[in-house]
Amino acid sequence: MTIMITGATGAVGRPLVTHLVNQGERVRATSRKPQQAGLPPQVDVVFADPPEFGAEVFDGVDRMLVFPFEQGVDELITAAVAAGVERFVVFSSLAAAGELPRDVASVSYTHHRAVERAVTSRTDNWTILRPGTFAGNLLSWAWPIKAGAPIRAPYVHSAQPPIHEADIADAAAVALTEDGHRGRIYPLTGPQSLTRIEQVAAIGAGIGRDLRLVEISPEEFQADVAQFLPESIIAMLLTYWQETVDVPDPVRPGTGGRTLEQWARDHRADFEPA
Repeated sequence: MTIMITGATGAVGRPLVTHLVNQGERVRATSRKPQQAGLPPQVDVVFADPPEFGAEVFDGVDRMLVFPFEQGVDELITAAVAAGVERFVVFSSLAAAGELPRDVASVSYTHHRAVERAVTSRTDNWTILRPGTFAGNLLSWAWPIKAGAPIRAPYVHSAQPPIHEADIADAAAVALTEDGHRGRIYPLTGPQSLTRIEQVAAIGAGIGRDLRLVEISPEEFQADVAQFLPESIIAMLLTYWQETVDVPDPVRPGTGGRTLEQWARDHRADFEPA
């Protein structure tokens, strides 16, 4: 049988596909641009554009990773269940747990809860992965690092446990290929809760460079990123960082083993000057 990976060319989907192929699994990947997917040759890459998924996309598929598309997830799961897909692993977010008021008020909570419900309301054979802060979010520092400029960040004493995308991919591979995870929800974080000062130091150690960090005000941060991020996302980030100064975001039981320094080594090319 075949495992379908939606979002296969993303930061988690790509290492997950490689992991599954290396295990000898048959993998089908969906993409809006199959010819540009750049996935291993063993992968069956098919065109799919949410919310339209033809029945042929699911031919022979028994397990599936559900990527949290902005739209079309309801239609995707309805079509998959009708086609006979039996097991679903949902790529969600730690915010969907609604553990804190900031989570419930966030756009991430609203979106990922809807994705989870799209699956859990249609089948009882599901597993939900809820990763916290992605280490990949720190690629927003790549430009100043490449330019040799200081990193500008607010709330530098706030602490989070960034998770390597490969650790999320490993967890997804287990849920897709091993039994015993039906109806389970797994929070996932990195192995260490680090202040933003420590995060900069870890990236510097990983890429072999001394990096500079300048603390700026929330207002300065908003001005810096207003042209790149919606106001709702900016507000969510600032609230998160502010609240994790005095109460660091903790490491959860489902921790990844790769450190932030390892992540930086793996992404060294992203921080190298052009």
